[in-house]
Amino acid sequence: MAPSQQDQPDILIGVDGGGSGCRIAMTRGAQRWDHQSGPANLASDFTGALERLAQGLRDLAAKAGLSFEAIEEASVFMGLAGVLSPQEGAAVARHLPFTKIRIDNDRVAALAGAFGGGSGTLAGIGTGSFLIRQDGARQRAIGGWGLALGDEASGAWLGRAALARTLAAADAMGQASDLTRRLSAEFSGSCEKIAHFGAAAGPENFAAFAPMVFEAADARDPLALALLGEGAAWIEKGLGVLGWTPGEALCLTGGIGPRYGNYLPAPARAALVAPKATALDGALALARALAAER
Repeated sequence: MAPSQQDQPDILIGVDGGGSGCRIAMTRGAQRWDHQSGPANLASDFTGALERLAQGLRDLAAKAGLSFEAIEEASVFMGLAGVLSPQEGAAVARHLPFTKIRIDNDRVAALAGAFGGGSGTLAGIGTGSFLIRQDGARQRAIGGWGLALGDEASGAWLGRAALARTLAAADAMGQASDLTRRLSAEFSGSCEKIAHFGAAAGPENFAAFAPMVFEAADARDPLALALLGEGAAWIEKGLGVLGWTPGEALCLTGGIGPRYGNYLPAPARAALVAPKATALDGALALARALAAER
């Protein structure tokens, strides 16, 4: 006899949505399905992020051989970049069909994955940036405010700053370097093309240039080293604001977070640990906790 719906294990869905991509996972008992869709930053593109999120969930259901309606009873936790308040999380939830859903920012899921519910401090540096610390039952976070007013040290911040310095060098208002010459060549040497790009670019577009900054820094380019020094100084200051002390576990996560390790002071480098799990795993763990609240 086939098991009834009540006999089926809970469906859990976790979402880690960032400025460069949205990662979604679903479990049912011992089975797990994963899917990746496009950027899901609610602050920079609310409508587009919602559309990509909904499509990603449909695609994930299809991978599991289920209809979209079949997963509406799932317990869902979404950690989404750009969700800055409970009201914004509730606004997202109203656009989705789930009956048991919790939406918070991506910082919470990253922390849950990195330390498995234990204490520690995490710097999540990808397209955007944030720092968050768990001390017993207390959590405190800084950053995550978006590129227009923040996201220091992030990939988007690095890319935009490098392009700005490239224009300054072209105007003889700043020092040229191999990095500025390489970036200029990307736009056929045209300052006008750089300016038009910058006017229309989103965070993920700026972040695409961040790898060039790290490559240039590896070659000891002075401009690249200065930019990474600024980013590392922001991380170091944030650690102090959060109350991090030497010896306390410190994780660097996100697309470029681990690359900042060599630019931090010795006490921070000595405290670096690998995350126990990913932000997506953290989102699933929080979905599991939500399911247990019945």
